[in-house]
This record gives sequence, structure tokens and C-alpha cells, in this order.
Amino acid sequence: MAVRSNFVWLTLALSLSDLSCNASPVRQRAAVPDGFYAAPYYPTPYGGWEDSWKDSYAKAQALVGKMTLAEKTNITGGSGMFMGNPCVGNSGSAYRVGFPQLCLQDGALGVGNTDHNTAFPAGITTGATFDKDLIYARAVAIGKEFRGKGAHVFLGPSVGPLGRKPLGGRNWEGFGADPVLQGIAGALTIKGVQEQGVIATIKHFIGNEQEMYRILWPFADGVHAGVGAAMTSYNAVNGSAASQNAYLINNLLKDELGFQGFVMSDWLSHISGVASALAGLDMSMPGDTQIPLFGGSLWKFHLTEAALNGSVPVDRLNDMATRIVAPWYQFGQDKNFPAVNFHSYVSSEKGLLYPGAVPVSPIGKVNWFVDVQADHGSVARQVAQDAITLLKNDDNFLPLSTKSSLGIFGSDARVDPAGPNACGSRACNKGTLGMGWGSGVANYPYFDDPITAIKKRVENVKLYDSDDFPHTLTPSPTDDDIAIVFINSAAGENSLTVEGNHGDRDNDKFSAWHNGDKLVQKAAENYKNVIVVVHTVGPLILEPWIDLPSVKAVLFAHLPGQEAGESLANVLFGDVSPSGHLPYSITKKENDLPDSVTKLVKEIIGQPQDTYSEGLYIDYRWLNKQGIKPRYAFGHGLSYTTFNYTDAHIKIVNALSSALPPARQPKPSVAILSTEIPPASEAYEPADFSKVWRYIYSWLSKSDADKAYAVGTSSSSKSGSQIYPYPEGYSTVQKPGVPAGGGQGGNPALFDTILELDVTVQNTGSRHKGKASVQAYVQFPTDSEYDTPIIQLRDFAKTKELGTGESETVTLRLRRKDLSVWDTQKQNWVAPGALGANGKSKRYIVWLGEGSDKLFTRCFSDTLVCERGVEPPV
Repeated sequence: MAVRSNFVWLTLALSLSDLSCNASPVRQRAAVPDGFYAAPYYPTPYGGWEDSWKDSYAKAQALVGKMTLAEKTNITGGSGMFMGNPCVGNSGSAYRVGFPQLCLQDGALGVGNTDHNTAFPAGITTGATFDKDLIYARAVAIGKEFRGKGAHVFLGPSVGPLGRKPLGGRNWEGFGADPVLQGIAGALTIKGVQEQGVIATIKHFIGNEQEMYRILWPFADGVHAGVGAAMTSYNAVNGSAASQNAYLINNLLKDELGFQGFVMSDWLSHISGVASALAGLDMSMPGDTQIPLFGGSLWKFHLTEAALNGSVPVDRLNDMATRIVAPWYQFGQDKNFPAVNFHSYVSSEKGLLYPGAVPVSPIGKVNWFVDVQADHGSVARQVAQDAITLLKNDDNFLPLSTKSSLGIFGSDARVDPAGPNACGSRACNKGTLGMGWGSGVANYPYFDDPITAIKKRVENVKLYDSDDFPHTLTPSPTDDDIAIVFINSAAGENSLTVEGNHGDRDNDKFSAWHNGDKLVQKAAENYKNVIVVVHTVGPLILEPWIDLPSVKAVLFAHLPGQEAGESLANVLFGDVSPSGHLPYSITKKENDLPDSVTKLVKEIIGQPQDTYSEGLYIDYRWLNKQGIKPRYAFGHGLSYTTFNYTDAHIKIVNALSSALPPARQPKPSVAILSTEIPPASEAYEPADFSKVWRYIYSWLSKSDADKAYAVGTSSSSKSGSQIYPYPEGYSTVQKPGVPAGGGQGGNPALFDTILELDVTVQNTGSRHKGKASVQAYVQFPTDSEYDTPIIQLRDFAKTKELGTGESETVTLRLRRKDLSVWDTQKQNWVAPGALGANGKSKRYIVWLGEGSDKLFTRCFSDTLVCERGVEPPV
């Protein structure tokens, strides 16, 4: 039986764009493989039926009801790239009725393209903390800074890419190579940001797994958290572009997952007019066609025309506008929301009001330099510190004494001499790697680099500021001298190329940049004691040097943001014990993983396909299935102290009384949106209005509006003969809802807690304080008919800092969803361990451990017994 399990499609055929409906001209796509089909699903489900959104929808419908046609179409699209107002994305407004332009702003780790902000650690670093409280604290701080800058919409979190391809360029923006780690971290980020009154955007929906030619569990968790916006991906799925894929947007996102907010395109990925509107897209960003800065758009004035001539049903337009306005009310942005006080493209106080309209743009004040940092640097430092992952520590070589004699090697040890923000969008690798490059970055307000922090603590330090090992060392190292070697590996968005890498890690792949492996080897030849510090976007192959006897310790510091120095020094010198854990596996060789995930899909001509042939088996799931032992497994992380895990208990909170969740309740009724074509006068361009060159407007000339209205209201249109050929399967009748839906994130029962586990963690060391991570992995019933990975992460918890002898009891929970798989025949989630006709349930085993390869306790769902000291299944 074919299974879509863990909300990840087994097969996706990917390409850049779909040529079927009024698309911009692009290269010919390779043929979609047999069996891959983007099924039609129409019409777009109305929003507003979910209880927690009803009040906001009532307000939004009332406001939209006051808008003219041109005002409705205006808010559904951006004003154009670099055109007007200050943000990377600016929706149109309806000021006449009180609805402002919405400011949509990067990036995923802090307010992008501005000043006096915090550059937080990246998502991959945050995931490595395995600390829910820290993930949430980071999100709260990010939300406060976006609000303080007047940005309505935070363009994050990124949970797609999932990390399927370890060399993918934007994996670092997400939280790790596991859907549950991504889902929990993404949901906590949404919660923290939106509690500050800022709309979060879950992205990229879906299949955005590599950068050249750009999966669903974490999206469900994000929608369950009440996310207000979603962004589609650049790629196509099963032959249809994500921005106009009715099966993805209408069926999966808006029906099955019950998404109540608005769906936007990624920048310049909008490739059709009517087709994308019918498929459920609500907002075009930044508003331009794929070739920007000419004042052209697939929506705005064209959407106005399409509504008047009957091509886009008016109720679809009303739903689009309502979905955009509802989050504005839902998160209180109608009351005392700050005005935008920065400009993404101008750093001085005064500058071009419309940079894209140069040379005719007027000049005015664009920056107020509002400081939103507060005490958020301490949050950033805590995240960076608690993410540092100790992979190796022979003979407890770390922590270091401040009396040590240190040689520091590698340019990654210090900030870029030209300044931390010298390269736009951080598109270079010339110092300590604090983040990747592209739209997911933020400007550094300052950069605390490692060498500065180390020199504050140690007097005898010499920096060899080169990625080449020196020919001679003066003085020659003694047996007690220590080398700390800094290496890194960068990646980013493919709109920018860095040292031959087009976003993805094309060149060095799994090796450190700048001959970092050779630098470590040379240090190991000359020193008896070597520590390696790695700043990286993802996994590296460490085999060229990891077993060298001189290499005593290895620390992965990931991407620490602005707080790279003290966070590392605190760990190096034992102020704190390292408590990070790997958010991905590190293999011994590239082909330990399947070609479908390690090989980047590339073609010089044409747009290739990627069929996800590995199924659910990525990262540790694949390695376990194949019996391959990695160098360091997902979840691995050492400490300076030791912990004992005792007194584990498991209990049933809600019984799995049936394999299927309770049937979906009928979708609550919502207000029927008007389908009547408005008068042409609602689209007329105002008289004597002075347009800004290249700015995208929603009005039509009187003659064009009258002509379109005449077509839309003609007898042939009313009899069903539209001028636009509606797609196969199109319908105007609202559907009752798919069986797997029923609430935000899917059937509400999927989020019911089924099993709860407690375990007591004690610091059994004699010297160091420390934090412990407990990870829960589920093993599905062995006699299940479904193909599932041997173990799968389902929850995690982190203790407070425990002193020697101190203990804490932590609780982990598994939901119905965590114990279910997707059955493609039933088109629903099935719990294979539920009670059967004989009144007995099949056995789930929940494994507790410090990593996917370090499991110490197993608990049985049927007998409710927990056992220690048993052989793990992997």
C-alpha cells in the first residue's frame, strides 16, 4: 500500500514553473513522470468557519463590504519591487475605509534590511538547542522587534525546506532535518511572534528542498498554532506550480489543514493570473510579473479586469480580500500598531521614496533609526550558547583553563575586517560565519567574534589570521600548547552566488570551505592538542581528520548570529556545559545517504524533475533502515557532566479506541460571499491623479473598465460561457470538507494527547552544572501493515541547569497524530496500534534517550511498563 505518512508526500515532481495558464515565458520543463498528477480541487474554501477566527472574519467581512472593486484588488497585490514604502513587500491599501498598506518583511532570524535590530542565531542553531523555552523566547523577541519597526508581517518561520537535501542552500533557515523538530519549533515561533501582534508566515509551501530549481507535517503544526499567513514555494509539485496548484492550496492547506489566513506567492514566483486566483492564491508578492520594474502585474489592474469580465468569480475576490484583512484584526493590528519607521533599500535618514522609480522618485525622510534591541542580545547569546554541540571530547580535554597557551587558526575566528555587514545580504564568507546569505538574514548591530572573547580570558593567545597553515610557527609549539582551528561551510539563496556556490553547497559540498580540512590536518601535525570549532549551515564529512590523535575536541557552533564570541567562550572555558544536540546526522561518507538526497538536481538546459524516491527515509531514518552507523547521529551531543535517567513512567491520557479519528463534524456555516459583479465605476482611475512611474495600481481606464463590465454582464456570460476557459474539475459549489480535516491543522482529534511519559533526570557529575535533553522516539507496531521508519522523533524536553546531584522530572507527550500514518486509500490518518475488534491494541514502543543513537529506556503502550538497560532497535 502506498502511504503518505508523516504528512510528507512520497513522490513530488518538481520544476520551476507551470506553463499552463497565462504564464510568463520560461524554459521548457522536463516531462513529469508517469503517475504524478496535480488533481483539481475547486472552488477555494471560504475562510472564517474556525471558532477562534470568527470574530475577526466578521469584522473583516464588514470592512471588505465597504471596499470598492479597485480597493479589493489593490490589497491582494504588492505595489512593485523597490516601489513605494519601505519594506521588501508592500501590499496595496484601502485607506478610504481604514485599511493600511501591510509591511511584509524579511528575515527569518531578525528584522532584515534595517538598523538597531538584533541578528539572532539562525533557525538551524535554534533547533540544535532542543529547548522549547528558548525557541519560544527567541520568537517573542523577534516579534517585538518586528512590531517595534512597524512591520505587520514576519516572513518566517521557514519549515520548508525540511532538510531533505543536506546540501540545500536554505536549510539553515529552518530548524533541522526532522519533521517533528521543525513542527514544534515552527509552531513555537509562530506563537511567540503572533503574541506580539505580528502576523507570522509559514513557508515555503511545499517541496522547496534545494535552491537550484527549488514536505507537510510541520505545516500542519504551524496551521494548528494559528499562523496568519503562508507563502508558496518556487517549485512545481506534480507538474503544477505551487503558486497555482489547486490541490495544494485549496485542498491540503485551506480544506484539510483548515488554514484561515492568506496565501502569498514567494517573490516573483507568481506566474499566472486567473489560474492562481482560482487555485487559492490570495496575495501576489511583490506584485510584479517575473520581469519586474516595468509596472506590469498579473493581478492588480488585471485582476480588476478579470473580476469585471467574469473570469474571476467575485466571491473568490471577496474571500481573498477577507482572508488578508482577517489576520489584521486577529492580531490586533487595527489598534495602535506602530507606523513603519525604516526603509529596506535606503540606509540614510533621507532618500528616494520610490527607489524603483529612479530617476524620477521624490526624496523624503525614510528612516527614523528606532532601536528595538532592548535586552534581546541576552536571548540571542543564550540560544547561541545552548546550541553549541560537543561532538568529541577525548579524555575530558575541555573545558580549557584560562592559563592555556593558545594558537588560533582560520579566518573564521574573527569578524570580517571590512565589517560584519560589508557584503550585502551577507553574500560572502570572509570571517566568522554567523548566518547564511540571502533574504533570510538581518544586519548585525555589532559582531562579538570568537577571537575577541577568547583574548578577554586568556593572556597567551596568538591569532594566525589565515586559512593556510603558516610555514613556520614562532615560537614552536610545546606539548602543552593548544591549537583551536576555526572552519566553516556557508550556503544561501540562489539569487546570489558566493565563491561559485549558487545558493546550494555546489562546490565544496560536504567539505569545509577554504581548505578547512587541510588546515585541521596541518594543525594536528604540529600540535599535540587540537580543538576544532565549526560554524556551518549543515552537516560536513569529518573523516579526513576526526580520528587524528591530536584532535581532542570538536564543537559545532552552527550559525550563532551576532553573539558568536561570548557564547563560545562560555563553553570553551567551562562557564557552562555544552547542551546542544545535532539537528541532523553527520555521515562518514556522502553515499551513506541515497543519491536522491545527496545529489543536487541540475540541468544546463530545461527544468528537471525530482521524484523523492527515498520516501520517508531521510537522515537518521534512512541510516537506521540501511543499518549504516553515522559518525554522529541526529540528536547527538555531549556534556561536561553526566546524567542519569530514572523512574520513567508512561500513562494513557486518551485511549486510542479506533484506528481512525472521529469523523469530521460538518463545517460550520459562514457568510455567503457576494458573487455579483460590481459596477464598472468602482474600477475607474481617479481623475487628475498623478501616477508614480513603475508603481503598480489596481485601477482601469474608464473605457477598459466599461468594456470588461460589458463582457462580464452580457447574456452569454450569465449563461455560463466565460471568456476564460476554467480548468478541468472547476466548480463554484463550496465543498463540505475532506474527511481528514475539521480544524486548524486537520482533524482536532489528531492533536489529542494519547500517551504521557515522565522521567527523572539527575546530574551525576561531580564538577559541572549542565542541562540535559530528553528525546522521545516512537517505534510503530512491528506487525503493522504500514511501512514506517524504525524510530521517529515525536517529542523532546530540556531540563533547567542542574547542579551536581540535582534532579528534575520532565514530561513528554505523544498525540494521536504522532501515533498515526497517512493511508492513501482511506485518505485519512490511521493509528495502527488502536484497539482492534478483539478489544486489544497493538504495541507502540516509546524510546527515551539523549539522541537517536543513544536510547536508554523503552516504554510499552499496552502494558504501561518502562524498562532500562535494554538493547535499542538501532
